[in-house]
Amino acid sequence: MRLNGKVAVVTGGAKGLGMEMALRFVEEGAKVIAADMSSLIYENDSVEGYKLNVADSEECNKFYNYVIEKYGQIDILVNNAGITRDSMTRKMSDDQWNLVLDVNLKGVFNLVRYIGPQMETIGGGSIINISSVVGEFGNIGQANYAATKAGVIGLTKTWAKEFARKGVPVRVNAISPGYIMTDILKTVPEDLLNKFAAMTMLKRLGQPKEIANAALFLASDEASYVTGHNLSVNGGMRL
Repeated sequence: MRLNGKVAVVTGGAKGLGMEMALRFVEEGAKVIAADMSSLIYENDSVEGYKLNVADSEECNKFYNYVIEKYGQIDILVNNAGITRDSMTRKMSDDQWNLVLDVNLKGVFNLVRYIGPQMETIGGGSIINISSVVGEFGNIGQANYAATKAGVIGLTKTWAKEFARKGVPVRVNAISPGYIMTDILKTVPEDLLNKFAAMTMLKRLGQPKEIANAALFLASDEASYVTGHNLSVNGGMRL
């Protein structure tokens, strides 16, 4: 029960990686608020769903106040909500660019601006920002997505300095997944999946629970001396 008594917020928690992280945290004793634009596709007595557009600053403020009023504090925040609107740069529209930045980058800022200082006040906490292998190395047709995920790593390192500057153990880390077998990848042709798998040292794609386990480590006291770090969970894809 590594998270016994902890309150965790997981954005993008309705399905996919967010769902896996929420349920993994519950297994270890946490109460989870899964914030998402969609309804939860699962039920668990220790997971509360909350409709939230992370790109909306006012909504995030109301959400923060709601959680604090109901649960008293937030010990763990996982910024997992994200979208893609892929296009080659020469064809990318303003809407495609702006929407991805609003959700993937501004959406992360919108919650940390409230929850980070709160963690300072309660004496510590763990913030985990979900980046991507694309944020580390770039990808053709994903300039908007790559920019946001690289930005998330920059925010991670900045916040690791800001929220610990008074000697309070607020830890801020990032996880950069590689190709993980979520529902999105299940629509990709098998020959492409095999190509992606061959690009890794382990010669396979990742499973959602492997990202959840990485998040559990960073959320728990087992990572008490880890902050400002970007954990690449990609099977050795870019070695």
